[in-house]
Amino acid sequence: MLTRTGSDASFIIVGQDNQQEPSRPGERTTYAHDWSANGTGGSIAAYGRHFVDAHGRVCNLRGVNLSGNCKTPVNHDHDSFPANHADVTFVGRPFPLEEAPDHLARLRRWGLTFVRFLITWEAIEHSGPGVYDTEYLDYVRKLLSLFPQYGLVAFVALHQDVWSRYTGGSGAPAWTLEAVGFDLHGLEEPGAAWLKGQKGGGHTEDERGLWPCGYQKLAAATMSTCFWAGDVFAPKLKVRTADGREVTIQQFLQDSFLNMWEVIAKSVGDLEAVLGFEIMNEPHRGYIELQSMHAFDYNSDLHLGHVPTAFQSFMLGAGHPTAVGHWTRSFPMPTRLTSQRVINTSGQKAWREDGPTQGKCLWEMHGVWGWDQKKNQGVVLRENYFKRDPTSGRDLNWYTDFWYPFVRKWAERVRSVTSEDKLVFTEPIPNEFCPASWTPERRPSNMVFAPHWYDLNTLFMKAFGNFTVNVQGLSRGMFPLKAFYWGQKGARDNFALQIRNIVEAGYRSLGETPVVIGECGIPMDMNKGEAFESDRWDWQLKMMDAMITALERSLVGFTLWNYNPDNDDHRGDDWNGENFSWFSQRRALPTSWLDYIQTSPTLDNGARILRAVVRPYPAKTAGIPLKFDYELNTGEFTFEWAIPGGVSSAASSASVNDPPRSSHPPLKTNRTEIFVPAQLAHGRKLVVQGLNTGDEHTYDEEHQTLVIRTHDNAPGTVHRVKVTVDPMPKPTFEVNDFWSDYGTQVAAVVVVVLALVLMLVGSYLS
Repeated sequence: MLTRTGSDASFIIVGQDNQQEPSRPGERTTYAHDWSANGTGGSIAAYGRHFVDAHGRVCNLRGVNLSGNCKTPVNHDHDSFPANHADVTFVGRPFPLEEAPDHLARLRRWGLTFVRFLITWEAIEHSGPGVYDTEYLDYVRKLLSLFPQYGLVAFVALHQDVWSRYTGGSGAPAWTLEAVGFDLHGLEEPGAAWLKGQKGGGHTEDERGLWPCGYQKLAAATMSTCFWAGDVFAPKLKVRTADGREVTIQQFLQDSFLNMWEVIAKSVGDLEAVLGFEIMNEPHRGYIELQSMHAFDYNSDLHLGHVPTAFQSFMLGAGHPTAVGHWTRSFPMPTRLTSQRVINTSGQKAWREDGPTQGKCLWEMHGVWGWDQKKNQGVVLRENYFKRDPTSGRDLNWYTDFWYPFVRKWAERVRSVTSEDKLVFTEPIPNEFCPASWTPERRPSNMVFAPHWYDLNTLFMKAFGNFTVNVQGLSRGMFPLKAFYWGQKGARDNFALQIRNIVEAGYRSLGETPVVIGECGIPMDMNKGEAFESDRWDWQLKMMDAMITALERSLVGFTLWNYNPDNDDHRGDDWNGENFSWFSQRRALPTSWLDYIQTSPTLDNGARILRAVVRPYPAKTAGIPLKFDYELNTGEFTFEWAIPGGVSSAASSASVNDPPRSSHPPLKTNRTEIFVPAQLAHGRKLVVQGLNTGDEHTYDEEHQTLVIRTHDNAPGTVHRVKVTVDPMPKPTFEVNDFWSDYGTQVAAVVVVVLALVLMLVGSYLS
């Protein structure tokens, strides 16, 4: 059992002086957002729905995805892509080692010390199966080794979108596609993949937002299907391994994936900074459970531009010119079919003649469809092929039959070379709630649920204003008028409802399991990029505030997408036209001008909308957090927490507002630490209200830490503090809603209508 530290025992409040708790001899001072072993008493562990430190305090982890530039190699060439794919290098992603102190000190100053550290399969194994880039692995180890010096910790996340860069996204190396038989230079013409975004495109109106459509295109959908269920759906496709064995494509891909993961785990799993690992970003089922060869699933598939159905994709990939529907943006449905056009008029095949299918479509080879030579047209032969097991006829479910078993297998493999206490982060298919079928026997131990959330309407329209829409609700049958919101208050409420739905669905399905929103962010180039011309980032700041306010209401940690040093105003994040980073090294001060202390404003240069991003939050709570509310415009926040041991109103409640208060590890300190940024507190008096008799507080601006020590720590006791700053900061925007904007006009109309009614009634009676 851990006991109170010597520094805890010697802490003395003298009036309201900002005195610092002394550290042990030779030990650096800790701070609220310090997640190193020194700052947590040894470790962070999952307990119920919370992360707890060695003192039993609940840890509220927030930080960034580091980084979007890790999707592409350092030597990526727009013009020559996809050539020279075996010779790429990711050494220096997300930034060179010599620049690491700049970035790590910056994240520490901003209180964003929990990192989703991105790597890709391609970065590790680009040269060929079993050939690992040891230089890159050494670089990653050296970089992660620096994290604890700045209070940072991370979980290492294997990133992928649309399977691979070579199918229009990021992730898997090129040789995985070649193993299935695809021609890397023959995918664009037949519509098997959209690759313009890998060649610097994606910024024009006609290319904006096209890349997610790649999930249902031939190349990515086939790769995902072969990876998850090649033994079921593609048993004829065999691959010869380096040692001469002939194996199925599923075994080849999965064995390669697990071997690669073992190399990662061995390389960095022993580091203090590495809390755990995430198996795969935004997994996709491919063709598995496909209900029709001729239609789409509107709930999970985006249709924009030319999007062939599965059957059309098969014919196009086999070299047959085919008429394909063209989809455009619309309202209230996201898109609608507006035209058709024949594509692949040149008859380009997506399949290599010298590949394992000998130039034939893999799905034609398995009798899913065929070409009628007499009628000169394609014919679907097995409409329900991907819906049921082709051999037994049993209905298939991607989650229960493929995803859950593989997650457990992966977790066992990773922990076999690290330790059982490593956290494993997982997520569902994007935009899907946590499935109820994810029962305990199907889950690995120490699992963290890490779904993503974006405002889909803003992403799709690349616009944000007073009018916001709950697309999550609309897609699930919500009455349209209930899905529309107005103003900043409306945006906060809209986003809060969506995020709460995701979090509570996780609690309902998984029970008391930690939830972290692994990705959430806003496009900096929204509203036609007007801010780049005016240098006014009002709408970006308001949207970021609404999003983080919503996250805070659900009392969950998160990692923002994304901190990208390579971002610039012209190329954005230089991947499929995206521009999410609110920091750019090109706008920052040079290293020689930086001061790494937490109070140094030199670290802020290069960032935008920091007032919305850098905010107070309860980092380490000696109790169970119940409510946190921060108002950006006034700098005021309230925080409410309970001492464990009381009985909540519903012991098994999945509500974010009623967390269980029993079965919590023993509290070994009464010290609650709140991150209060120097940007807010500098030059102002911090006023703490609501303390009870015997409670004490002190604020250490140098370490951006407000410490509150409670005197009454009897089980069930609820503490509530209100913190303000004097003088208040200048308001940034009005927290408006429909009634504040139009209430007077509505009232006037009501008065006029009532007057008319009274006149009519009066004239009738007279």
